[in-house]
Amino acid sequence: MAKNKLSVIEAFLEPKKFAFIGLSRDPKKFSRAVFKELLAKGYDMYPVNPGMDDLEGIKCYQDVSQLPEDVRHGLFMTPKKNTAGAVENAIHHGMTHVWIQQGAETKEAYEIAKQNGVKLVCGSCILMYADPRGIHKFHRFLSKLFGAFPKN
Repeated sequence: MAKNKLSVIEAFLEPKKFAFIGLSRDPKKFSRAVFKELLAKGYDMYPVNPGMDDLEGIKCYQDVSQLPEDVRHGLFMTPKKNTAGAVENAIHHGMTHVWIQQGAETKEAYEIAKQNGVKLVCGSCILMYADPRGIHKFHRFLSKLFGAFPKN
């Protein structure tokens, strides 16, 4: 898979608004920690999980087809077995920017996104780029130090 470009990462984050596809029902899962941290940083997120109606007063969507039309960016934290289908479904419903979180990426999902010409970030942790703090800020520093930080 190709390296992520910093301009694509910045374009994904710039509106501070995206669908959060694959948010877990389990409050102990990493996706829930990511969701809470991004909410605290002012991101406007639209969680998608067929098994949830709401999360602490925030409406959850059963499917990307139910999202408001102006939601065109999607963060995918799905189980790997579901990622390709979720990406394909999201693109079919108008997603133009796709971020496949580290741990959810598959070659098939990557190929679907690339074949459909969407802006793609794949295999990176969003918390390293969305106003990083704590350990994620340190990871960002190390990434820059060792030349692994994305460039344009």
